[in-house]
Amino acid sequence: MIEVKGGRDIEVQSLINQVKKGNQHAFRLIVEHFQGYIFHVAYGILRNEKDAEDAAQDIFLKIFLSLPQYENQGFKTWITRIATNHAIDMKRKAYRKREEASISVYDDYQAPSNESVEKVFFREEHLALIRSRLDEIPASYRDVVYGFYILEKSYQELADGLNVQTKTIEMKLYRARKWMKENWKEDDFV
Repeated sequence: MIEVKGGRDIEVQSLINQVKKGNQHAFRLIVEHFQGYIFHVAYGILRNEKDAEDAAQDIFLKIFLSLPQYENQGFKTWITRIATNHAIDMKRKAYRKREEASISVYDDYQAPSNESVEKVFFREEHLALIRSRLDEIPASYRDVVYGFYILEKSYQELADGLNVQTKTIEMKLYRARKWMKENWKEDDFV
């Protein structure tokens, strides 16, 4: 039930049926009712207010475009799934952009004239190995491991960038190191 101006309660399914028939005002009522909820779902994943606001707009567009395929399977669950998937996709895209930017920095690297070609080759090979192994690390630790070890950011820089406390960064790095010790052999990196 959605309470609308004038104190009336309207069944969500009734609004969905109206939207499917072309009533855009009915969709506005759905948006007004669920916008706070969708924002919080997106914010819980993205941890950034502006990104969550942008995501909420995109999510409602996806909901509107997907409504013809909706088949009464629990509206709130259905929109939560759309919101969650969209926010995760946004987070992945942001991570890939950061990764591509850092890779381009390494690609543009010029060896000092006093450094041998072999040293440069082995360093690049080592970095490529580390980058490829980063994908094996659980996703919840990957950002902090990448930021700390590859981008050489401080705990505070990572906390500010991910919008979390420095203690959270310390905890994630501790758990990531523990995971790496349990899952990787030292010989893999020699």
